[in-house]
Amino acid sequence: MKSKLKELSFNTVMRMISGKRYFGVEVEDVEEAFEFREIMKELLELSGATNAADFLKILRVFDLEGVKKRMMKASGRADVFLQKLIDEERKKRVSRWPEEKQKQAKTSMIRTLLSLQESQPQYYSDDIIKGHVLTMLAAGTDTTSGTIEWAMSLLLNHPMTMKKAWIEIRDCVGENQMVEEGDVSELKYLEAIIYETLRMFPAAPLLVPHECSEDCSIEGFEVPKGTMLLVNAWGIHRDPKVWEDPTSFQPERFLNWEGVETYKWIPFGMGRRACPGVALAQRSMGLTLATLIQCFEWKKVDEQEQIDLSEGSGITMPKAKALEAMCKPRTSMLHLLAQL
Repeated sequence: MKSKLKELSFNTVMRMISGKRYFGVEVEDVEEAFEFREIMKELLELSGATNAADFLKILRVFDLEGVKKRMMKASGRADVFLQKLIDEERKKRVSRWPEEKQKQAKTSMIRTLLSLQESQPQYYSDDIIKGHVLTMLAAGTDTTSGTIEWAMSLLLNHPMTMKKAWIEIRDCVGENQMVEEGDVSELKYLEAIIYETLRMFPAAPLLVPHECSEDCSIEGFEVPKGTMLLVNAWGIHRDPKVWEDPTSFQPERFLNWEGVETYKWIPFGMGRRACPGVALAQRSMGLTLATLIQCFEWKKVDEQEQIDLSEGSGITMPKAKALEAMCKPRTSMLHLLAQL
């Protein structure tokens, strides 16, 4: 499921960014789609690569592992690709598409930012726009698809929990329509499943690296300016002093979400440096997971074995072994699925 969930996440984000699809049967430009996939694969691999120079300043001068050189090359490719997307959208604006065609075209992030560039060019340069786009791609793709894969793995190991989620969806949405974005906020048990998944397997287990802006002392520890700071969210979420039975999958603990102290659950960070895309991520994960549960019956490939929940390496902590599962359409949903 890993590859399909990644494709879904990339398509969702790219549709918002540029109105394009780069995966599936409706890809318009195959070469451009291939180039995009290669660039993103390289950038994501490098962003999670171990680099000794991050921890020993003296090594930054030498780039012994070649990480900086590879990152510069990959960033250059990404810059050229993103500039092409911006120029393409700008050309449409300059050429003044026929009014009817402009009305049919859906609003995209790049189109909106170029509109702002016309009125505030000092704030919305092409480099700033490319930065926003790259942030969306880096933060909103692997994290979302990875969390859904973890959630499905946990649900396959706990079939009664999946059944409870399906019953909630059936009772709330019915069987005569597909679950929609507006329904997600009403599915409280499904929301609890996602929260519990993020507690056990946070998409960014060490959150986003921060840097100490000035020399300071914390609890007797001297922290020099420029030190990389990491928060072990995974450790906090698994701490028995903070959570009761922390290694157990219990979505019910989040049914009274308002009563949970925010510092206990920090998959998106907290404070003014928290992830700005938390609402988008929760809606995307909720809608995807709800659709998978509503439309299909799921079971493990080997019913005698539990799904392996070992963590792999990487900045977004993927599963060590990609999830494989079997599914079939729910009989009650066949009439809707046949219309897709």
